[in-house]
Amino acid sequence: MKSSLFRFARRGAACLGYGTPGGLRKAMLAAAVTLSALAAPGWALAQTVTIAAMGDSLTAGYGLRGGQGFVPQLQAWLDERGADVRLVNAGVSGDTTRGGLARLDWTLQPSVDAMILALGGNDLLRGTDPASSRRNLEGIILAAREKKVEVLLVGLVASRNFGPEFKQAFDGMYPALAERHGVLYEKDFLGPITARTETAGLLLKYLQDDRLHPNAAGVELIVENLGPRVLELAEAVRAR
Repeated sequence: MKSSLFRFARRGAACLGYGTPGGLRKAMLAAAVTLSALAAPGWALAQTVTIAAMGDSLTAGYGLRGGQGFVPQLQAWLDERGADVRLVNAGVSGDTTRGGLARLDWTLQPSVDAMILALGGNDLLRGTDPASSRRNLEGIILAAREKKVEVLLVGLVASRNFGPEFKQAFDGMYPALAERHGVLYEKDFLGPITARTETAGLLLKYLQDDRLHPNAAGVELIVENLGPRVLELAEAVRAR
């Protein structure tokens, strides 16, 4: 480090016209200050934020080719805007909130700075008690906070198949958890699609044949909606 600092300072002294030993000492001092600032944790411009996208098939990119899934499309969206963010696809098709909690240690590697938490869809399809889903999501949030990992919680909106009480409990658990733990929140992962699918024709335009998973065009809508929130998540990491 000392030899590198000396070479850096000597070049700086030559450029600045510091030809004397005293001038070289001044240049070395300036170089030390500069290198210290660049190495400091608060130097946000040099910090790549690593974000794990933790979810189920919606996150994993079920039924889509390589670059069409949620994570690659979101990564491209961020890259186009010059965001120094690296996404990790931590989506597992078929996963539940319970499964997400069980694999949390595998997901939250030391390199992970933040997490997009988008689980609950399979709990909904199985009719899992929302109280159980809520406990699992809260466990994930608390563990993330303990590891100093920022969280963007992405909810879903239940259908009325299981009755109004179930729907109220399921829909309400996401905003309640976000408020309680002070994490970023987005109401509905599929919201940009459901807002446009008033007719069967539009439904087929944005969903795969199973009418559950978005196609590439549907993912594009989701990314346009969630992208700005992910930028907020990255800024929350840098502001710490």
